[in-house]
Amino acid sequence: MTIAPLAPTDTAPLVPLFPAPVAAPSSLSFLHDDASTLHELYDASDGLAHLAAHAGAALEGADPRDVIRWAVERFGSRFAITSSMADAALVHLASTVAPGITVLFLDTGYHFAETLGTAEAVAAMPVNLVRVRPHLSVTAQDEAFGPDLYLRDPDLCCAMRKVAPLAKALAPYLAWGSGIRRDETVSRAAVGVVEWDDRHQMVKVNPFAAWTQDDLDRYIAEHDVLVNPLLSEGYGSIGCAPCTRRGEGRDGRWLGMPKVECGLHL
Repeated sequence: MTIAPLAPTDTAPLVPLFPAPVAAPSSLSFLHDDASTLHELYDASDGLAHLAAHAGAALEGADPRDVIRWAVERFGSRFAITSSMADAALVHLASTVAPGITVLFLDTGYHFAETLGTAEAVAAMPVNLVRVRPHLSVTAQDEAFGPDLYLRDPDLCCAMRKVAPLAKALAPYLAWGSGIRRDETVSRAAVGVVEWDDRHQMVKVNPFAAWTQDDLDRYIAEHDVLVNPLLSEGYGSIGCAPCTRRGEGRDGRWLGMPKVECGLHL
């Protein structure tokens, strides 16, 4: 396990929100590049939602590397992954399968210095790190909605600083990947390895869906994966600093509030 450094004091250069534009496919012919066992489960007329459902069934129990490999072969540069910078396990795994893969990081303006430091270290890995920022700065949000919106209306704060920016950043893609797992929360217990993301109207890939915390810890230890230093300081889950406290698993998120998800994975 490699502990990420703190972020440097100088402001990191702004990374463009979108990668170089990629021409949209003129048809769904790319669906027919699958391995024969999966190929037999759909045809081009069924579309991506049908593909997601059958790929989720076919890839259940597959090694996460094979799940990423399937997504990269299927969608190419129109597949990106996300990272909260709690650790770089998904980034590490994806970069071994597809060096240069795009990694979207939601830079909310409220992150711990340790989280920003982890992002800086991830930027040095063989990936294309894209920092996705909200439309409003923290100062502008305070002026428009009053200070400490996260205390008064955390759902609205998350919607403006996470959910809406991610939706905009995902616009050029056909599929996206996340590191969520079924064992994290009740609301995530049924996530598929591959599934249809109805909100964004695209395929969602969750290579670690079936993993446990022990599986993740084992991968991090075996591959000396970069982790956020806060994980060794009692934080089981790391989000924005104002809404994150020490605690087991996700117990420290939105402590004392009837909220368990930021809205990205609903």
